[in-house]
Amino acid sequence: MIKGKNVNQALAILSYTPKYAALILEKTVKSAAANALVQAGTAKLKAEDLMVKNIAVDEGPVMKRIRPVGMGRAYLIRKPTAHVTVRLAEDQEARVRRERLAKQQAEKGPAKKKETEKSAAKGKEIKGE
Repeated sequence: MIKGKNVNQALAILSYTPKYAALILEKTVKSAAANALVQAGTAKLKAEDLMVKNIAVDEGPVMKRIRPVGMGRAYLIRKPTAHVTVRLAEDQEARVRRERLAKQQAEKGPAKKKETEKSAAKGKEIKGE
């Protein structure tokens, strides 16, 4: 359901899925994204550049409990557990788009800053007179 999607899209899908397992998967995807950002550093990697490469739910150990019943007998209660594995990868297309947009804004940005500096300088001259 969320394999191959952007992390933000995957979290949106999981938040609107009316299943208990979706809540657990949402927490796991958030944790995996946070771990990836901490390990790689926010200067190199952005959250919107991550995508869900693979997600798997495998069988974990089974906890066995005993429930006492009548006449000295005992019933075995099995409590299965699961291992949730989320693998994230960097979406190269999103990264290229983000870098291209940043480059375009950098080219446009300084011209606007100079204009504001000039207008601020004019304002100081008027106040000084």
